[in-house]
Amino acid sequence: MKKVIVITGPTASGKTKLSIDLAKKYHAEIINGDSVQVYKEFNIGSAKITETEKEGITHHLLDLIEPEDTYSIYQFQTDVRKLIDSIKLPMIVGGSGLYIKSALYQYELTDNQIGSAKAMSDLDIEETYLKLKELDPNTTVDKNNPQRVLRAYNDALTGKLRSEKNGKNIPLYDILILYLNIPRDTLRQRVTLRLDMMLENNFIDEVKTIKEKYPNANLNVIGYREINDYLENRITLETARQTIITKTMQFAKRQKTWVKNQMSPIILEALDEKLLEKASAHIDDFLRS
Repeated sequence: MKKVIVITGPTASGKTKLSIDLAKKYHAEIINGDSVQVYKEFNIGSAKITETEKEGITHHLLDLIEPEDTYSIYQFQTDVRKLIDSIKLPMIVGGSGLYIKSALYQYELTDNQIGSAKAMSDLDIEETYLKLKELDPNTTVDKNNPQRVLRAYNDALTGKLRSEKNGKNIPLYDILILYLNIPRDTLRQRVTLRLDMMLENNFIDEVKTIKEKYPNANLNVIGYREINDYLENRITLETARQTIITKTMQFAKRQKTWVKNQMSPIILEALDEKLLEKASAHIDDFLRS
């Protein structure tokens, strides 16, 4: 089976730096696994890697789609599988767990199951439940059960995926999944610092530009949604800032739970001084097997 490496974890956990170091060491090519970074113009707020940060490593599935268009889980699945077939050692890097899993396991999707990438997994539970009711007015899911709400929403948005017995947990490839774990207090500090740097680096202007150039762009993404609310005078900038931090931390918690339950990763500590060495040891064993 074709070997595929996955580097995942919450935002600001160090995925980018580790992936670049590993890609250089193992001559891998990186496939973006972040559902927002496929969109053009969504740069600062999505912490999209810059050309300088790439350090010459080939990256795929960045800046593919115009902001007013949608990029479905089916499209992602199709594109990733084609890339895996064509790349000697593919490395998927990102935090969009459902998208990554759909590409690597026997999910059966069709091209009419479109579901916007930016719309998924990025809403809080109350918002998600309201969106679910719009998509499936007859749903009977308990709105006080976050896991069931998220599962039902994902099913309604993308089309019902195959049942467990029909392949959702059957891998198509030989997969090594490395998850970067980071203490919650440290993550909050990093998220806060990163957001403040984004604001200093003209994140607000980025959102303004998207709104002006693409009136129908979907801004319902953590960070972009709150800055848009600020620009529309619905909230203050400080309220937007605090809300982004809170939503990002909540999302990181959901990401961690989902990945651990759905993808059985090897957990690595993001703050470990020997992180690169330990990740390399796992990859060495994986490539030898």
